[in-house]
Amino acid sequence: MIRPCTDSDITEIFNIINDAAQAYRGVIPADRWHEPYMPLEELKDEIAHEVKFWGFEENGRLVGVMGMQPVKDVTLIRHAYVNTAMRNQGIGGKLLAHLLGQIDGKILVGTWKAAVWAVRFYEQRGFQLTGEEDKNRLLKTYWNIPERQIETSVVLVYKGVPS
Repeated sequence: MIRPCTDSDITEIFNIINDAAQAYRGVIPADRWHEPYMPLEELKDEIAHEVKFWGFEENGRLVGVMGMQPVKDVTLIRHAYVNTAMRNQGIGGKLLAHLLGQIDGKILVGTWKAAVWAVRFYEQRGFQLTGEEDKNRLLKTYWNIPERQIETSVVLVYKGVPS
């Protein structure tokens, strides 16, 4: 079941993000990795800046989360994570489809360049990589991230469900 997350889910969201983000360890640049990957205060700050999380619940427990955030004239897909033990069961795809069904207008997602599985996930669902120049402009316009993260990230734009 997909449902909106509430304040009472923050601990579970935190746990899911930090469990699933272990996939980045040793993949993204070492200077961008930290433990925990997303501290609790950073998660609360994201929520305070209008990241609305949706969760995939199974047997009464959240096992996956994905956020969306309106920024200026676009909506960003943010923080898409599924518990390690629950991966490859379609949960991420179901969450993404649910969010896409609620968004009108331009949709962007940013991820690590080295996270080829994440890039492929979005490409298989109608997103297209932007060029380097567009990527840099989009990251500086719609995200608040350091220059080093801009260098090591990609941006994908939603073009519609692939045929």
